[in-house]
Amino acid sequence: LDPAIHAAGRPHGPPGQAGGDEGVARSVDSPYGLSRSGQATHPRRKRRTMQKSKTGAPEAKGGDSPSRLIDSRIKELGDWRGETLARVRSLIKEACPDVVEEWKWRGVPVWEHAGIICTGETYKAVVKLTFANGASLADPAGLFNSSLEGNMRRAIDIHEGDKIDERALKNLVRAAADYNQTKKAKKAPAGPRAKAKSEKT
Repeated sequence: LDPAIHAAGRPHGPPGQAGGDEGVARSVDSPYGLSRSGQATHPRRKRRTMQKSKTGAPEAKGGDSPSRLIDSRIKELGDWRGETLARVRSLIKEACPDVVEEWKWRGVPVWEHAGIICTGETYKAVVKLTFANGASLADPAGLFNSSLEGNMRRAIDIHEGDKIDERALKNLVRAAADYNQTKKAKKAPAGPRAKAKSEKT
């Protein structure tokens, strides 16, 4: 990430960025028990439970759905960032009507179809759309302008006043959904793939 952007405000970001997942283990009972005679018995094994990270709607706000949490984020921002997030959300839904909205990494909107299409992170000076497999997608319009060095992700940084190329963004979302679908099909067991191939022929 651009150090200037990171310094401008604490982001709501996925693992590896500020705000990523943390699991905290804690003991939930005393390690010792007593026999009927009142003498101490051998220590009982500590039962430990893993506190779930707030990566989903039920853990985040008492059962609110991811879509409602994204609604709340847009309203909470209350400025150009909220308007931008709302607009790109609408474009993503138009491009991929079957898209699934998720809420992960303690407050990051995520859009999925057979895998993650992109995330919508909000910073003080930028709204960032990070495409999970952006490096594998064709980008003829040159929308990707951030995270260009990695082997997987690519991002679009949208600043206040920037004009969104809506057609190009929708094409990129469709390409990401198609990529995920193809990748998922390749991971399917050989039997179903062979059957699907024979049915086509």
